[in-house]
Amino acid sequence: MDLPRNSFKHAIAEGRLQIGLWSTLGSTVGAEILGDSGFDWLLLDTEHSPNELPDLLAQMQALGRSATSAIVRPAWNDTVLIKRILDIGAQSLLLPYVQNAEEAAAAVAATRYPPAGVRGVTGSGRAARYGRVKDYARRAHEELCVLVQVETRPALGELEAIAAVEGVDGVFIGPGDLAASLGVVGQPGHPDVQAAIRDAADRLKAAGKPAGILTVNPEEARRYIDWGFTFVAVGIDLLLLARGADALRAGFGERDG
Repeated sequence: MDLPRNSFKHAIAEGRLQIGLWSTLGSTVGAEILGDSGFDWLLLDTEHSPNELPDLLAQMQALGRSATSAIVRPAWNDTVLIKRILDIGAQSLLLPYVQNAEEAAAAVAATRYPPAGVRGVTGSGRAARYGRVKDYARRAHEELCVLVQVETRPALGELEAIAAVEGVDGVFIGPGDLAASLGVVGQPGHPDVQAAIRDAADRLKAAGKPAGILTVNPEEARRYIDWGFTFVAVGIDLLLLARGADALRAGFGERDG
């Protein structure tokens, strides 16, 4: 059995726009529904969501029947968390709060088997199709996608060095935390934040590294695409549910009592 192909990794490497959605509900049914919506990728979050390893496994299995790529965000840039998520079959990871090239290199090393990295070796798990993928340990890195999240003022100062780390496939700009770092917490649309985001997009383009971002504002999403972002999340499942439910209820007048 051959190594599963990571369509997302190849798409961003070729500069093809990938439209995604953030998934924070921790729901297998939700993941399956979203997988059939036609998004190129779905971010399964564990940093700000009640998602644990068995939940992630079930959600990735639910996405298996669709063409939507699963990207998993570990709760932290941690070798053990990364190892466990890779072993259950994740091929694309988004590592939060990467501040410099050293932290980016550590993220890459956690996805590589020795001597290139520090990932613990197993060839019998789901990632290797339960031992059926020939030479998995030797070839796994070929289809793994490492995305690092830059979301503070200091990290922006290290942007080119982070992007230049071998094995980093893309750099994601985190607007929410960036706004907080720039002194305007809760205001990702603030002109200073937007200027920093556009500057980051220009610098990543010059570095030849795919750039990603999240917004729940369609107008912003189109602007980010125009600025050169390659993988763009255009919504969050939890907010889609909340806003849809609110709008439906509001259409029937005020609640009694």
